[in-house]
Amino acid sequence: MVYQPSDDDRASVEGWFARYDALAEQGAIEELADLAVFPMNVVTDVPGGHAAVKQWSRREYVEAMKEAMGGGTAGLGLTSVRTPHFVSPNLVVVETDATMTIEGREERMHYADLLVRTEEGWAFQTMIQGGWGHGWAPARRG
Repeated sequence: MVYQPSDDDRASVEGWFARYDALAEQGAIEELADLAVFPMNVVTDVPGGHAAVKQWSRREYVEAMKEAMGGGTAGLGLTSVRTPHFVSPNLVVVETDATMTIEGREERMHYADLLVRTEEGWAFQTMIQGGWGHGWAPARRG
C-alpha cells in the first residue's frame, strides 16, 4: 500500500528544512550535525566514473561541511524548491533543486536527502548529490 502523507506530515518536513536552512545560513555546522543520524550515508559519483559511497561519522560530516559551507550560506542568494516523496510515515526522500549565486555566477544544484523520523523528530541520514567524488574509490558490489 502506498503511504499518502497528510498536510501535517508535509508541514513537519517543511519545518525541519526551514530550521536546517536557517542554521546553514548562519554556518552553524555543529547544530546542523545535531539534525542528523550517524553514521551518515553519503552517495555521489566520481566525475567520468561510477557511483561512490561513504559513511561519515559526525566528525567527518562537520569537517566536510566546514569546508563546503565556510561561514554559512548567507549572502549567496540561495533558493531551494523541495519535493518530498514519503516512503512511509517515518521515511521521506526529499529532492531539492537549488540555485545560488557565487561571485556573480548562478550555480544550479539537484540533490536528494533521506530523512528519518526519530524520537526527537526528523533527521537526515543519507545525502545524495552528484559530483562530490573527486578522489573517492568507486562503489563496489558485494
